[in-house]
Amino acid sequence: MSIPPLVEPADELSIDEVRRYSRHLIIPDVGMAGQKRLKNAKVLVIGAGGLGSPALLYLAAAGVGTLGIAEFDEVDESNLQRQVIHGVSDIGKSKALSAKESIAEINPYVEVVLHEERLDNDNVLRIFEGYDLIVDGTDNFATRYMVNDAAYFLKIPYVWGSIYRFDGQASVFAPTLVEDAPCYRCLYPEPPPPGMVPSCAEGGVLGVLCASIGSIQVNEAIKLLAGIGEPLVGKLMIYDALEMSYRKLKVRKDPNCALCGENPTVTELIDYESFCGAVSEEAADAAAGATISVTQLEHMLKEREGGSRDFVLIDVREPNEFEINKIPGSVLIPKGEFLNGNAISRLTELTADGAKQVVLHCKSGVRSAECLAIAKGAGYADAVHVGGGVVAWVNQIDPSQPSY
Repeated sequence: MSIPPLVEPADELSIDEVRRYSRHLIIPDVGMAGQKRLKNAKVLVIGAGGLGSPALLYLAAAGVGTLGIAEFDEVDESNLQRQVIHGVSDIGKSKALSAKESIAEINPYVEVVLHEERLDNDNVLRIFEGYDLIVDGTDNFATRYMVNDAAYFLKIPYVWGSIYRFDGQASVFAPTLVEDAPCYRCLYPEPPPPGMVPSCAEGGVLGVLCASIGSIQVNEAIKLLAGIGEPLVGKLMIYDALEMSYRKLKVRKDPNCALCGENPTVTELIDYESFCGAVSEEAADAAAGATISVTQLEHMLKEREGGSRDFVLIDVREPNEFEINKIPGSVLIPKGEFLNGNAISRLTELTADGAKQVVLHCKSGVRSAECLAIAKGAGYADAVHVGGGVVAWVNQIDPSQPSY
């Protein structure tokens, strides 16, 4: 379905702007009117990371007049594999500021507005206010649901994208703009169970996949702003980089949707962290009173080395993660082995029928908490896990190891 343009055209383009955007101007569907709309548009990009990087660069190059950047993080070396808006000289710098400087090199006619704060219930409506369109590059479910709800309450359409390893998805959600159009909750009424879907930091992502999905998001943004083509409203684009395949699925409005349905139950911003849950209730209960710090673990390892203490240290990450860095003396049993039950027999062998204490760790503490619940359920009542995982170990105990 075609949608009327989101913004009115600007009064004029300067001679320099005409030269700059000439390849747009000679496309009949865009032309002078479409380029003036882009100039007059205000677009907020959430995140200057994997998806935000290509989105910001191409929105700026396309001539979007005002770009907002909602980003609170700093550039890290591990970002450079995919976040192409940043460079080596930007490491340690604010991502928002780094992105602004790159945009200035691409297009000095773009006004950049920085929102250097973490989006939450207290600021999201204020930050979104006044923008014509939102491009969502977030990487966690709690923020995605919050973005969806806030955009709905403010009647702002938004372009959504998601990436993981070799797979990407993209869609446009505009339930207040198009009759019978679905929202994100229509597609995903409930978040996945805690720990079921790893983040990119835990599961990884092919760097170039960010460009593939980010460019789709910009393509949809331009169509919406200029009022051309048929945007991905009511459609889900699925991309498999390994198979080099695209699929487009229809997404229907859910009459029972908690937000945009006939009898909505979500009428204001909610507690999204609780709604999504970083860990399951079982994992949270298991970790309560059974979480140790990396400094405690270091002391325990010294005691084990001296013979005054005995325990088995289990790393529940994946083998490829184990190759990057590790806590000395740990044994690898991936989380999947706990989920299918095979890990318990391994624990029985390693602990001499339960005589040794079990200590679990992962990258950050989320997966190990889930495995802790399984271990305790199998009878290892004194098992503990390491809060912060390998990340905390490298940062606080052994900075000579690489982080990821």
